[in-house]
Amino acid sequence: MPRLSITITAEPSGSVTAKGADDDVSATLLTHAGFQQIEDWYGRRHRLPTTTPAAERVAIATHAAEMLHAARYDVDLDHRLDATRTATPALPLGPYTAGAELLRITDQIRSAENGEDLRHAVDHLLHPEHGALERAREALEAAGEQINDLDDSVYRVADQFGVAAELVSAAQSELIEYDVALGRINSAQQARVTTRARSAPPPDSRSAALSPSPAAAKAKVSPTPGAGGAAPAVHPPQAPEPRTR
Repeated sequence: MPRLSITITAEPSGSVTAKGADDDVSATLLTHAGFQQIEDWYGRRHRLPTTTPAAERVAIATHAAEMLHAARYDVDLDHRLDATRTATPALPLGPYTAGAELLRITDQIRSAENGEDLRHAVDHLLHPEHGALERAREALEAAGEQINDLDDSVYRVADQFGVAAELVSAAQSELIEYDVALGRINSAQQARVTTRARSAPPPDSRSAALSPSPAAAKAKVSPTPGAGGAAPAVHPPQAPEPRTR
C-alpha cells in the first residue's frame, strides 16, 4: 500500500496549511500538534491561524512533521517551517556579537589567497564610513561624552575615552590608502613571475657544443673504413697447398 504524502506550507497570508491528510490518523496527529481542521467544498485540510506567532508556527509545523514521519507518512515540510534548519547557531562569544564578527573578519583575512580577497576583508575594518574601526572610534567618543553627561566629576575617565578615540582616528589616517596598497599585491606578484621568466639563463652553449651529433652517434654504431672509426678485422693469409706431381 503506497504511503500517503502530506504537504505543510507557509502561505503568503501568514497562515500555515497542511494538505493531503485525508485519513483520520493523519488528521488526528495534525490536530494534536495544534492545527485546526477545516472541511468545506475544497475538502479536508488543516491550518494555523494567521495570528499564530512566527516561532510558534515553526514549532507546531516541525512537531507535526515529526509525528507524521513516525507514523510512516511522507511529509513535505516547507523549509521556512523546519526548526532544524531555522535554528539560530550558537554564538561563539555569547553576547559579544561585535567581537564574534571581528573574529570572522580575521578568519577571512588569514584565508585570503590574493590581494583582492585581502582588500575585501580588510575593507570591513578600514572603510572610512562603514568600517569597524570607524564604528569603534564613534563608540569611544560617545562613551566619553556620556560619562561627562552622567557625572562630570569623573572627567578624567571621560578624557581617557576621548584620547582613545583620537588614537583610533590617527590609526585610520595612517591606513587611509590601504586599498591602493593592497591592490598592488597581485601586480607585484605577476611582475616577479615575469622577471624570473625573462632572466632565466639560456641553455649552456659549451654543453651543447660537446654533445655528440646524430651523425657521430650513427658512425659509432655503424663504422666505415676511412671514417676515423675502428679498422675492420684482417684475417692472416692461408699457406698455399703443396703441388702434386
